[in-house]
Formats: sequence, structure tokens, C-alpha cells
Amino acid sequence: MPTTTIDRNADVATLINVFTVLPERQRELVELLVRATEEVMQHRPGFVAANIHASVDGTRVANYAQWESVQAFQEMLADPACQEHMSAAREIADAEPFLYDVASVHHS
Repeated sequence: MPTTTIDRNADVATLINVFTVLPERQRELVELLVRATEEVMQHRPGFVAANIHASVDGTRVANYAQWESVQAFQEMLADPACQEHMSAAREIADAEPFLYDVASVHHS
């Protein structure tokens, strides 16, 4: 089973999407993103992994997701079912989605 791999040599497209949310709506956003991942995203071709993080202060949610390629990510964006979930998330919070390359990894 594929898992999240944070490695400079990993051949994946990495999405980091940081949502800014009101603290009273953070849990709602997390639940929506988890549901979207379980019901739709993980079944899309090229999906590798998604990790949803909730900030301790309640004002942010981060989605660290990986796709097999930029093309697989772009095809997901064009899927109407995916668009529906992304639209619902944008009704709850502001989003800042960007694709990233791993620049550096350090371990103890």
C-alpha cells in the first residue's frame, strides 16, 4: 500500500494546501476533507496519500497530499466530484493550494 514518503528523490507531486478557518469551523473542515479523501480522492488514478493536519490554535488546517504526477493531480482537479468537495471546503475556509518539491529532509 502506498504511503506518504518525504524524500528529495521521491517521484511524486506534493500538494500542500493550507486552509485558514474560524476556530469554531475547524472540526467541520477536517471532517469534510477526511470524507472527501475517503469517498473520492483516494479512488482517483494517481492518488498516493493524503494527510490532514489541524493547527492547535484552531485557525488552520493543512492537507499534505501526494500524487503520482502533476498530470494525475491536474486530472483530479478536473473531476466534477472532486470539484464539488473542493468547493464545499472553500465555503468553510480560505485555501492556499500549491505544488511543492521536497528541498531538504533531516532526521536525527
